[in-house]
Amino acid sequence: MSIVATTTSQIKELREKTGAGIMESKRALDDTNGDMERAAELLRQQGVAKAGKKADRVASQGLVEPYIHGGGRIGALVEVNCETDFVARTPDFQKLAHDIAMQVAATSPRYLISTDIPEGDVAALEGEFGSRDEAVVQVALLDQVFIKDAKKTIGDLIKEHIAVLGENIVVSRFSRFELGGGSTSAEVLTKTTDA
Repeated sequence: MSIVATTTSQIKELREKTGAGIMESKRALDDTNGDMERAAELLRQQGVAKAGKKADRVASQGLVEPYIHGGGRIGALVEVNCETDFVARTPDFQKLAHDIAMQVAATSPRYLISTDIPEGDVAALEGEFGSRDEAVVQVALLDQVFIKDAKKTIGDLIKEHIAVLGENIVVSRFSRFELGGGSTSAEVLTKTTDA
């Protein structure tokens, strides 16, 4: 088996693609013999593992992010929490909160996570969306496909940011308002709920 030397340009490209650190990118490229796609997948898997380890940590800092769309006709507010105010002030965390607020405005989720859906509502949701799985994808924010990247869910997006920022990240609650259409909102019942 031949070993391909990892170049600086490969490391830079992988970092831009995944948001991983220099050394993590180099190790992933070395481990995959320079295969960019396999290296990106390896980093993604490592990020999910890191996110799982951080899930029990308290996330009491963060921010409330607004998003207004359609000339003020639709608005959303989300509370996204992290562990420290330092991370809450980073551009990566602020962009994540903005993207989640935009998701809420665009998709009008009814629940934060699938376990929040009351059993009494499941039959009606199945009738509305055709199946339980499709209903969950439509009404549970963390299970929804991310509007900017159909290859990941909002839960996946949060896990990626946990891996990059090194802190637990939790969406605690959200509200969506539409002019003349009322509002929807959901919030975490316990602070241990995460992506």
